[in-house]
Amino acid sequence: MENNEFKEKLTQSEFNTNVAFYVHLKQWNDKARSELKNRIKEVFFFSKGIHWKFDSYGIEKAGTRKDEILGYFIFRTADAEKLKKLFIDEFKDYDNAYKISCSIAKYEKKEENFFELDV
Repeated sequence: MENNEFKEKLTQSEFNTNVAFYVHLKQWNDKARSELKNRIKEVFFFSKGIHWKFDSYGIEKAGTRKDEILGYFIFRTADAEKLKKLFIDEFKDYDNAYKISCSIAKYEKKEENFFELDV
């Protein structure tokens, strides 16, 4: 691999913003897990034109870290506002949620050096 190609692969991608959505659930049961999965599939289905990568999802039951039950979805994106709008549109009528909160964190490299090691 040529040195310039190597440097290009290591540079920061456009997906340097993490967007975490937290669905605060009223109650937890097996139905809640399947409902969350189906809703997030809808987000994926309608996400045309939004540049994102899915990072992870899960459910934190009460007692894990808080008293609340949280369904969480974490994305990496180049356009947090479009993704936020889409997510809220797909979850706003979800009866088992009493609140949806969002965390947006943008990561930027402060310094980057390239060098080669002799092997």
